[in-house]
This record gives sequence, C-alpha cells and structure tokens, in this order.
Amino acid sequence: MKLSKQDILKALETISVPGEGGNMVETGAVKNVMTFGDEVIVDITITNPSLQAKKRTEVDILKTIHEQVYEKAKITVNVKVDAPATPKVNVIKGNAIPGIQNIIAVASGKGGVGKSTVTANLAVSLQKMGFKVGILDADIYGPSIPIMFDVEKERPLAVDINGKSKMRPIESYGVKVLSIGFFTQPDQAVVWRGPMAAKALNQMIFDAHWGEIDFLLIDLPPGTGDIHLSIMQSLPITGAVIVSTPQVVALADAKKGVAMFQQESINVPVLGIIENMAYFTPNELPNYKYYIFGKDGAKNLADDLGVKFLGAIPLVQSIRESGDVGSPAALQIDTPLSEAFKSITQNVVQEVVNRNEALPPTEAIKITTMAGCAAPKK
Repeated sequence: MKLSKQDILKALETISVPGEGGNMVETGAVKNVMTFGDEVIVDITITNPSLQAKKRTEVDILKTIHEQVYEKAKITVNVKVDAPATPKVNVIKGNAIPGIQNIIAVASGKGGVGKSTVTANLAVSLQKMGFKVGILDADIYGPSIPIMFDVEKERPLAVDINGKSKMRPIESYGVKVLSIGFFTQPDQAVVWRGPMAAKALNQMIFDAHWGEIDFLLIDLPPGTGDIHLSIMQSLPITGAVIVSTPQVVALADAKKGVAMFQQESINVPVLGIIENMAYFTPNELPNYKYYIFGKDGAKNLADDLGVKFLGAIPLVQSIRESGDVGSPAALQIDTPLSEAFKSITQNVVQEVVNRNEALPPTEAIKITTMAGCAAPKK
C-alpha cells in the first residue's frame, strides 16, 4: 500500500506535544515526513528532555498512524530534543483557554476557614445571576467540591472535540465542575509529590472541554506553595479572592496569602477579602450577634492592606448542613444567608469589572529561580 504524506500529517494533528500543548503539526514540532510505499519516516523535535517524553512521543506517533492511516505501516520515528537554555529568570506564562472569560482564584492562608464552602456558594450565586460558571477543584490533597455539589460518585466522560478526546466536566446546579476527587476512591489518600500534582492539574485544565465560561473559579489548597505557583504558571489569573475568619491566627496567614499574589514577581490582582464565620446568631435570639472568632478582623485587614472588603458570612448551621448534603446554601430563596452570598458575589463581579477596565489581562508571570519566594518590596 502506498501511504500519503497528507494522511500522515492529518493523523499527527490529533497528537499533543508532551508538556507543551498544541498538536505536533501546528506547533512545528514535526520537521519532516517521508513516505516510501508502506514505509513512513517522521522527524520530530521536542523541548522536553525527559526519556518519558521521548518514549511517549514515539509511541503516540506509532499508535496514531497504525490506527488512523494503515495498521501495517512500517514506521521510523526520529525524536530530537532541543531543550531551551535555562534562563537566569524563569518566565512562567499563563495560557488562555478559549471560551473562558475570567479566572478567579479563591485562596486562604490556612485550612478550615471555609474556602471551599465560599467557592461553591460563589459559583451558585453567579449561576443564579445568569453567568456561565465552572469550578476547578485544585485542592489536590483534600478535594471537597464534589461532595458539596452532590456529585462525588460521578465520573467525567470523554467527548470528541475536533478529533481530540477531552474530558467533559460534571454539571450540577448549572455549574461545571472538575476535581481530582472524580478520579480517586473516597477513602484513597492522594500521596503525590509536587510535579505529579501539577501534571494532574494541567490535565484537568487543558484536557477538559469547558465550553463557554464567564467565570472559572479555582478552589486552591490552603497556604502558599507549589500548587499555587503551578496554577499561575498554567493560567492567566484575572484576580484572587482571599477567605479568612476574624480570628487572629487565620488573619496572620490570610495576610501571607494576599502578599503572595501581590509580590512583584507574581502580580495577580487581589479582588478582595471575604470574612467567613463572622458572627453567630442563635435562632431563638435573632437580634443577638456573638463574635466567636473576633469582630471585624478580616474587614480591618482589608483596610490595612488597601484591598476591597467583599463582605461577611455568618456562622450558620445550615451552611454546613447544605454543604454536607450537596446543596449549597446560596440555592436558598430570599433567606439572610442567600442574600449575604448574593451581596458578596455582586461585589466580586464589580471588582472584576473594575479590574478589567483598569488593568491589562494577566499574561505572564516572572518568577525568580527561588520560585517566587523573595519578600515583596515595600
């Protein structure tokens, strides 16, 4: 059988370059294709120097040509590595995802302040306002978004998009959701080092078919570390929202979270701070407020740091109950709780509008070889 060069190139267009994104032909990785009867020679150059990347490239080419062109083709793959010289400063670029208009990172300095709960209710409130919304659960080691949307037993299906296999996010209450929790057992601990976690995140980001999204919320893990840098390396973040309780211990870590985004080397706009568990009002005493974790702590922090205070959420039992049964509290109609989330969400949207009018899109983050750990300039 005589093979066609055009058929070979068309098949190679369905393969992504390992670690680079884009298909092998469009990115220019394929340097030459020669055919002689049923023989094929493919010359390709990649930038990833790892043996795994070279092997995967070769295997993907062999498999694709055999499946899409001719199963008995005799194929020779010449893989050349052209790794760029390591610069003095690592330039970390965010790649925009077609169809996604705004990406908001929801972060906290420490765990246990209700960051995932706030993310879930922000998403539902945005959806109720008529926006198209998605959530990327980037809390690799403690994914809780599937539980809060009652989809922990769901599994994303593959969908063919222009000849490429993509993950279709799970949809619940009109919100599209992807989480590492969909790919692990409920009692399975995710014991991964940073690079493996970052790879999993990149797959959920770029191998998913999000469609048209007005707001993609990213539920980040607590703290300031490798996952945060990986996200900012992968995506152009529109802005960040910090969640904290009024407690002094939580505020100390929330301040570090704000400082991380405001570093000169990162420079992601902080849209504001949300105070969760602001006060407790018992049902039998509706006019009383008990400030269990302190009063106005996050509000005062926002004032001190010169960022927007987006609003306060009371400590209410129904928030916890709603999250546990997979029905976010913001779904309630005309309750003080749903109104609180509505007000906060409106403030977030307004800050996004202000940010987009005043600042250019976040395109590239430059991080030093110390991985952005230098103290911000005062």
